[in-house]
Amino acid sequence: METRELRYFVAVAEELHFGRAAERLRIAQPPLSRAIQQLERRLGARLLERDSRGVRLTEAGRVLLREGRAALAGIEAAERRTRRAAAARPGLVLATKAGASSELLAKLLAAYAAEPDAVPVDVLLCGPGEQERVLRDGRADVALLHRPFDSTAGLDTEVLAEERQVVVLPAGHPLSGRRDVTTAEIAALPDLPLPRWPDLDGGYPDGPGPQVRDSVQLMQLIALGRACAIVPESARTHLHEQHATVTVSDAPTVTTVIAWPPQSRSPALAHLVRTALGV
Repeated sequence: METRELRYFVAVAEELHFGRAAERLRIAQPPLSRAIQQLERRLGARLLERDSRGVRLTEAGRVLLREGRAALAGIEAAERRTRRAAAARPGLVLATKAGASSELLAKLLAAYAAEPDAVPVDVLLCGPGEQERVLRDGRADVALLHRPFDSTAGLDTEVLAEERQVVVLPAGHPLSGRRDVTTAEIAALPDLPLPRWPDLDGGYPDGPGPQVRDSVQLMQLIALGRACAIVPESARTHLHEQHATVTVSDAPTVTTVIAWPPQSRSPALAHLVRTALGV
């Protein structure tokens, strides 16, 4: 397959409309149709069903859409990493969730900077779940990820820390004097719903909780008595006197890992990982 054909197919498969796909690709519709037909002949499989009701994906088309997205993402990641490797100022880009593992990150950066052969490290602060995506698409060379919230499938990893989770409540809340609480007790709080974070497409799931975009906004809502949140124990370092925390006894342990693409052969990256393990 040619990359051009794959891009054309993904556009049609996502739009399910040849006209809109052609407009998105900025080409005429007839050559787009011919390219899809040529791709189907090359693969020996029908990818799209076309009739008066519109365009639908076949089972083979659904497989190619999933695999094609991954292949195109891999090509884009290779382009970004190659350009960065050729830059006049070599360095590493480390992605991490804003407000998470800040003490560990500060120690890591300080320890690495003290090494005689260290290269510059640019820190990319991300929204919830974004650090995994920027690592996979090549915008970052390495990332701090948090299982079970981030997927590490297909990545090389080393475990750096494990910690319990706590619920953040407004100071003075009746539960704030407890030694621990359960997730069921938190879910049953009528006045303090859990927040709703945006998904990868920017939309919000249905639910009673407030829509939040970052941890600063969330912590202000908690201080105002409008929400609560379950977070890793290390987040306590960012809290103010308006907040209280209680251990959540049945919440899963959060494992912080340093992750990188398995195909990386960067000596600077290997050095940073060794430093992280030492810290």
